[in-house]
Amino acid sequence: MNSFFKRTITGTLFVVVLSGAILWHPLSFFILFLIINILALRELYLMALASKSHPQKYYGSIIGAMVFISGFLWYNFSYGAFLSLILIPAFSFILIFELYRDLKHPLLNVSTTVFGIFYISLPLMLLNHIVYLTGEYSGKILLFIFILIWASDTGAYLLGVTFGKHRLFERISPKKSWEGFFGGLIVSQLAAFFIAKYSGTLVFIHWGVIAAIIAVFGTLGDLVESMIKRSIGIKDSGRLLPGHGGVLDRFDSLVFTIPLIFTYLYIFIK
Repeated sequence: MNSFFKRTITGTLFVVVLSGAILWHPLSFFILFLIINILALRELYLMALASKSHPQKYYGSIIGAMVFISGFLWYNFSYGAFLSLILIPAFSFILIFELYRDLKHPLLNVSTTVFGIFYISLPLMLLNHIVYLTGEYSGKILLFIFILIWASDTGAYLLGVTFGKHRLFERISPKKSWEGFFGGLIVSQLAAFFIAKYSGTLVFIHWGVIAAIIAVFGTLGDLVESMIKRSIGIKDSGRLLPGHGGVLDRFDSLVFTIPLIFTYLYIFIK
């Protein structure tokens, strides 16, 4: 099977599973993104090993899972917010466990462990607050955010391949161009217009702002992950998704844009 068909089949299955899990039930959303959280953290920690850091990949993954779970418990159990308090001492144990590992560069090891949680798990935890924005579970806004991300990526790719001449950030990503960036911005704004018109959710001014956040900070998120991968000489964060690389490769834009989208929604919509 050539790479184009492999990429197409994987991409189609990815969209179907993601969309179905978001729209079907709160539990399906919870399970899918908990798995994504754990897998993305695992990929990051494995990449860190190549940079001579030794993060606490198992305990870090447990705390990362707890961070995501705490966001879900907040809305689904009367004591959810109280249970989230166990995260406070859990972070202290990262330092305690490092005492007994007897490895070089403990500061680097602890920093990488904590970085993974804040880079991946904290943004994914905020997805819980977005799907419960109105107090009741609704996956529509989150699904439309993904559609805007896909629209931005598609526009950036098509216009970048067709017209791209001026490099956006050649030191990190030689193929990205300013033409591709503006293509992603334009296509995401068009998608925002149709979402606002037909979805019955937010008006265009809000979707337009969210689309702009995605075009700008999604690109930066992709560059950040490229910087990490380039520093250790790899192309993909993993091989779980044939033709697409790893889980983190598919969600690098999301984890970078969600904190800003969450902040915007809670200031202007909540």
